[in-house]
Amino acid sequence: MTGTTDIHAYLAEFDDIPGTRVFTAKRARQGYHLNQFAMSLMKAENRERWKADERAYLKEWPLSDEQKQAVLDRDYNRLLDLGGNIYFLAKVFSTDGFSFLQAVSTMSGMSLEDYSAMMIAGGRSPEGLRSIREKR
Repeated sequence: MTGTTDIHAYLAEFDDIPGTRVFTAKRARQGYHLNQFAMSLMKAENRERWKADERAYLKEWPLSDEQKQAVLDRDYNRLLDLGGNIYFLAKVFSTDGFSFLQAVSTMSGMSLEDYSAMMIAGGRSPEGLRSIREKR
């Protein structure tokens, strides 16, 4: 980025990366309370309250209706779009008894076995779709 580059245009380029959500300052602001909710699950007493009544526990947090629904649906990709940070959201799927690998495989649309094999083999190929806008 040069000194004359418009910061907004620069940051908009992050939205053109297929399958990737870059955790920008904008997303951090948008997801602040969502991520604080997720971090609250680090405490055993909060996990118990959460497991007892998810909807009641969510009412204690100033989340948007869309964020609340995405949490209830365990739609982690949508939560990332709404400002969630994967490392904070890990507290949610850990509370559900899922490993990081299990949760992330659901986000990729792949089976656990296929996702695990892909990652062991070195991850996704750098070949293929590199720009949503340009479809290249």
